[in-house]
Amino acid sequence: MAPPASPFSTDTGSSITVEEWRGSSSTELSCTSVLIADRSSFKIHRSGSRWNEMSRKILEAFIPEGFPGSVTPDYVPFQVWDSLQGLSTYIRAMLSTQALLSAIGVGEQSATVIGATFQWFLRDFTGMLGGILFTFYQGSNLDSNAKMWRLVADFMNDLGMLMDLVSPLFPSALLVIFCLGSLSRSFTGVASGATRAALTQHFALENNAADISAKEGSQETLATMVGMALGMLLAHITRGYPLGVWISFLSLTMFHMYANYRAVRCLSLTTLNNQRGSILLQHYMQNKTVLAPQEVSRKEHIFPTWPSWQRSAKSLHQCIHLGVKASNLSHSDMKELLGAAGSHYRKANYLLIQQKGMVQVLIHKEATSTDTLQSFFHALVIASLAGKSKSLHTESRLWMDQHYSDFMTKLKSSGWSTERLQSGSHVWRAVWWHSPASKSLTYEPE
Repeated sequence: MAPPASPFSTDTGSSITVEEWRGSSSTELSCTSVLIADRSSFKIHRSGSRWNEMSRKILEAFIPEGFPGSVTPDYVPFQVWDSLQGLSTYIRAMLSTQALLSAIGVGEQSATVIGATFQWFLRDFTGMLGGILFTFYQGSNLDSNAKMWRLVADFMNDLGMLMDLVSPLFPSALLVIFCLGSLSRSFTGVASGATRAALTQHFALENNAADISAKEGSQETLATMVGMALGMLLAHITRGYPLGVWISFLSLTMFHMYANYRAVRCLSLTTLNNQRGSILLQHYMQNKTVLAPQEVSRKEHIFPTWPSWQRSAKSLHQCIHLGVKASNLSHSDMKELLGAAGSHYRKANYLLIQQKGMVQVLIHKEATSTDTLQSFFHALVIASLAGKSKSLHTESRLWMDQHYSDFMTKLKSSGWSTERLQSGSHVWRAVWWHSPASKSLTYEPE
């Protein structure tokens, strides 16, 4: 029997065919060329026209590499609505900037350069100071409530632009209006930037957050260029017609708010925050099933509301005080902890207190993110049992022993990220131990 032919055979009748495929994901590949070669000839058959190739290269400047397999399904609808709201913002910016320059006297002989410069400086200084203060008070909450703060950021931007537009109408209060408008937009810059970072991490399926961020910048630049051109055209058309300016501005503002609402509603975040955790646990306790991120997204409240309103809507997470300060505990709180710490939480890195419809969570100094997540769900169980049982700690502990592992397993299988709870920063920790001789419980605040 003759030996098998070598792949490097010198047979003059043999040929080789190579197909060229493009794509960063094995499930999203397209054939671009077919190469056929033998001893005497070489041929290349390209798929698609040169125009298709050129349009694809242009598109690559605006979409992440490996799209759509490299991003989450909610990426496209969010970006479409986000681009539309950005477009309306840049169109309105031309109208508000025109009014702002008119207010500080641009084009008037009586205006002085030093006066306009001082007003502009004070406006920017107020905005910088406002951004620092906003970060100080709300910086740790932006990740946990990205949807809500995204809406708040754009609303504050609308308010700031409205201030610029009305500034020529109140010359005596011009400086105050300038500062208020700048202060409003400073909140926008902080909140929008922080929430954008959280959303970029959500969209990235292949550790491609940097690529997504860069392509989002290209999309925003394109929207800015188109918006500026349309804004200049609109400003020219409405020049000398105040009613036309106001009608255009208010119409675009209404569209801007609607587009932002639709963009936020498209998001199906998989991280756990207080509200999503509450929705998931309540559904599990009733049905022993876990909702998918898309289902929870439809149930979320994305508008800022007063805590009393959310408690009336059966939002259990509003009844939880996570990371309570030990020195704020009262004598009655300490007496409750005295019994609970030794019987119900001996193996836990947290302690729970239930009084007056609120559940306070004392977190141990050595608690991990997993312990914090468990303490939050345990507190939710107690809040859900309040008024239905006289032995809340006993029943809640039994529920946790019987169902918590299954609950967490189903969360992971449904696509939820269970590594940590996004609930702001928990700066207060504590250490506790029993003193058997005096039957007391001692705390060491951290």
